[in-house]
Amino acid sequence: MRQFAVIGLGKFGFAVVKTLAEKGCEVLAIDKDEEKVREASGFTTQVIQLDATDEDALKKVGAEDIDVAIVSVGENLEASILITLILKEIGVKEVISRALNPHHAKVLQKIGVDRVIFPEREMGIKVAESLVSPDILEQIRLSPNYEILEFTVPSSFTGRTLKELAIRTKYKVNVIAIRKKVPCINESGESDFKEEINLTPDGEDEISVGDVLVVVGDIKNIEALRKEK
Repeated sequence: MRQFAVIGLGKFGFAVVKTLAEKGCEVLAIDKDEEKVREASGFTTQVIQLDATDEDALKKVGAEDIDVAIVSVGENLEASILITLILKEIGVKEVISRALNPHHAKVLQKIGVDRVIFPEREMGIKVAESLVSPDILEQIRLSPNYEILEFTVPSSFTGRTLKELAIRTKYKVNVIAIRKKVPCINESGESDFKEEINLTPDGEDEISVGDVLVVVGDIKNIEALRKEK
């Protein structure tokens, strides 16, 4: 299982820590504010109070061994940029940084951040979901119990038709579209792939490797479907 670090425990950072912890992930929460550290300790046992702009302090807590670091340090642009730079330099595999505005985002991209996100609390939950479940490409909650979800098909689905999979009968989930990458010749005359979207899938449509299903249904039923490996 991948190891996560969340640096900065404002609303966004706290939402990420809470969601990752609830999903059983190993997450290290870091902030220099004692009160925020104490609050986060209710969700994860790995909470450390330190100044993340101190490279030596980060190394002492093993930050270089973290797989994914999420930087969310509030309104301090200088600290955000410095922490991101340090994490990249010490070898963190993936660094995701919160940007306060487009100019901030450009600077983060210039120093090699892997992903830029913007500060909304709901986004914190969504990012955590995508880290835990990388096969999920898009998720739209229609109600507390109902959603539309795009996800990459598991290997067990390939070579089988929708009728054979019996998704609607077995899981009470409706497939509303299939996205496929099909071979083509591009403008340069070279072999390439283009995306085709089937908005009216039927039982005879066969699933191929890399296909993306767009489904709608009860969240629990969709989760059961995704676990069909």
